[in-house]
Amino acid sequence: MAYQTNYRKNTMDSKDFTPFNRRRFLGTASALGAAGVLAACGKDPVPVTAAPASAPAPAADAKKYAGQSLNLLFNQPHAVAGKLLAEEFEKLTGAKVTVTPVPYDQLHAQATLDVQSGAHQFDVIDYFYHTLGALVADKVVLDVTDWIERDKAQIQPADFLPSLYDTYTLRDGRRWGLPYDGDTHVLFYNTEIFARHKLAAPKTWEDYYQAAKLITEKESANGIYGAAVQGFKIPVIVGSSYANRLAGFGGSFFTADGKPALTSPEAVAAAEELLRIVPYALPTPAETAFEHALPAFLSGKAAMIDFWTDLGVTAQDPKSSQIVDKWSLVQLPVGGKNTTPRAALNAGFGLGITTGTQKTELAWEFVKWATSKDISLQQDVLPGSGIDPNRTSVLNHPDYIKAAPLLQPQLKAAIGNALAWPLQAQSPKLMDALTEQLALIVAGKKKPKDALASAQASWEQLLKA
Repeated sequence: MAYQTNYRKNTMDSKDFTPFNRRRFLGTASALGAAGVLAACGKDPVPVTAAPASAPAPAADAKKYAGQSLNLLFNQPHAVAGKLLAEEFEKLTGAKVTVTPVPYDQLHAQATLDVQSGAHQFDVIDYFYHTLGALVADKVVLDVTDWIERDKAQIQPADFLPSLYDTYTLRDGRRWGLPYDGDTHVLFYNTEIFARHKLAAPKTWEDYYQAAKLITEKESANGIYGAAVQGFKIPVIVGSSYANRLAGFGGSFFTADGKPALTSPEAVAAAEELLRIVPYALPTPAETAFEHALPAFLSGKAAMIDFWTDLGVTAQDPKSSQIVDKWSLVQLPVGGKNTTPRAALNAGFGLGITTGTQKTELAWEFVKWATSKDISLQQDVLPGSGIDPNRTSVLNHPDYIKAAPLLQPQLKAAIGNALAWPLQAQSPKLMDALTEQLALIVAGKKKPKDALASAQASWEQLLKA
């Protein structure tokens, strides 16, 4: 995930760039990444000037798509990454690329409307994996199974992280895209604040609660709080906060036989834990999304945050962070009878090709290239890109380990058995129904058990329909 306050705004213009050169990409990327994170912290980003070309001109046949155009529908928090991809791909291939970023909660609807209305504006979409079933059912994305098989020597599908590949791409026995952003959460904490109070890194949600309570009681008068808790009423915000606790308590969204499990003891305990932390969190959790939570943690005003793993790169970037060398991280805490840490696949994106495009060859070249090992690595080590490893080779690459030495072992341990969100065609509606009830819990307007009973009933009705 990326961190930009204007995640409901902005469109990108495509620009000329040079063919891929790692030094140049990272030079330009670091400037754009810093701009994105400064925006998240409420500061005006500095103007970005493209670095001078340092790579040789491409061979003539590398410009086979010169004069063509490609339109991308991208998740707004991926705006920095999308801009860089557009610039690089245009220079590499000659194709003019336009990126249109939209908010999370509009991405699925806009992609569907574009195809079903016949507008056919977009060729490639950056889809949230839990909406893929709906996109397939609504005939929004193309089946790319045969293309993957044909191009497997280039794509190397076995290199995609096993916990992501099927979850992000496989529906109805066919594949509909390639993994792009491997999102999950870990728990970050401020070591300086913890040291002041002689606290150890939380291992359980009870540890987390007691640490947050102590810090808030001692330091809230100085504007420092025990935790930043994201409770804003969007599935990827409050839904992620809940999924972290659900996984920690050993719960799941469904039973082994596929029935909703929102009233299980573990599910209820997770919701109660989310409510319990509210009085000791950064004010006010019901209104807190990542553009509020992130700057609080990076400025040392929040002692803990359960957040996307790419924060491990940004927190160590002096251009973006006031807590360089003053933070650490652990896997998400456990609770109840569960003793095994488990992450949740919160967000996570793939790239797919729309059924309305007339440029399938060009679109497929872009998807393969943007999800490749080299390009993924370059974005994963960029502060503020919001892109996390999608491949085993990237997660284990020395450059990624160097960029995120504290994060890499924790992410490697956490992502293998992570809890996935619902994958059915009804998933967007399921998560909307759950989000409605979670927001009531966080706002103190409904008791966890009653709210989850309402969500359970909604899920049963939606799945039956």
